[in-house]
Amino acid sequence: MSAVDAGQELEALAVEVEGCRRCPRLVEWRERCAADPPRRFQGETYWARPLRGIGEATARVIVIGLAPAAHGGNRTGRLFTGDRSADWLFAAMHRAGYANQPESTHVGDGLRVLDAYVTAVNRCPPPENKPTPVERDNCLPYLERELGLLGDARVLVALGSFAWDGALRAVRATGGEVPRPKPRFGHGAEAQVGRWALLGCFHPSQQNTFTGRLTEEMIDDVFGRARQLSEGPGAG
Repeated sequence: MSAVDAGQELEALAVEVEGCRRCPRLVEWRERCAADPPRRFQGETYWARPLRGIGEATARVIVIGLAPAAHGGNRTGRLFTGDRSADWLFAAMHRAGYANQPESTHVGDGLRVLDAYVTAVNRCPPPENKPTPVERDNCLPYLERELGLLGDARVLVALGSFAWDGALRAVRATGGEVPRPKPRFGHGAEAQVGRWALLGCFHPSQQNTFTGRLTEEMIDDVFGRARQLSEGPGAG
C-alpha cells in the first residue's frame, strides 16, 4: 500500500474512532469530566470524544499509551496533549528527533510528529485510568488496524504495562508471532513480536516522573534504542 493510500485509510479509521460509543461507562465518564471540569479548566470546551492516533503514515516507530487523560487529551482533542505526561513524552520525542517541538499543549500549537505515530490501547479516558477487559477488547481492533496500515513501522514503544499487554494482544490478533512464555514488561524490556521490536518504557505519568522512577535519561535511552532498531540493518 502506498503512503498516500495508507494516509487515506488512517484518516477514515480516525473518523470511525471519533464516532465510537462502544463502551457506555467510558462515554458517560468522558462526558461527565467535560461537564464538571476542575477549576483551572472551567470555561473551556472539552473534546469529550474518542481520540485518533497522530503521526505519519510512513512512521517507523509507533508509540502506544494507555488512554487519553480525562483533563488532557479528553479536553484538548489530541492524545498526550495538555498535561504533564505530554510534557515529558514530547520533550523526549523532540530530543530524539521524533517531534518538531518539545511541547504539546493544544490542537493548533504547531506540533508535528516525525517518523513516528502516537496512539493508545483505549481511546477514551477511563475512571482511575483503569479500563475493564471488555473496554480494552472493544478498542483493540482500532490499534490492530493501525498496525496493519503503518507498513513501514518496525518498532513499538509501549508506555507502561497496560500498553505492553495491549501491544502483544494487537500483534497476535494481526497474525504476528508472540513468543511463549509471553514477554514480561519492564523499563528497557525488549522483545521481537511479529515484524516489530517491542520496547518497554515506564509511563511518563506524574507518579513515575515526580518520584524519579522515570528520568529523562531513562526515557531518552528507550527512544535512542527505537531509533537504532528502526534505522539499523534489516530495518526495511
